Amino acid sequence: MLGIDTCLAEVMSIPGALDAMLVDHTSGMAVAFSSASGAEADRSAAALTEALRATTDGLARTCPGEVVRIDDMLVTTDKGHHLLRMLETVFEGPLVIYVRLDLERSNLALARHRLRTITGLLTTT
Repeated sequence: MLGIDTCLAEVMSIPGALDAMLVDHTSGMAVAFSSASGAEADRSAAALTEALRATTDGLARTCPGEVVRIDDMLVTTDKGHHLLRMLETVFEGPLVIYVRLDLERSNLALARHRLRTITGLLTTT
């Protein structure tokens, strides 16, 4: 099983990774953060949590009577890809791993695959 620091190091080793964060989905607080850009971890974590909650609520409304469970979420902007992956852990509460990828230097399919593998190692009991 990976520790939190090792997990973030693995995420940052994904080609094109610029920022990585582990967020407590319940509280919206940053558990761990690694950045080359100087972004504010706590404010970013809270905003990412709200975006994820809004997306979940919106999808639940479009699929009444169904349970909506997001595995990952991707937002592409003019400057990069923003990838969030939900995970259940042996820690308290659900966590989200966030990674911001350089648009020109990243391979989105590879990044999603690596993030899935990393989260699998983090959640192994």
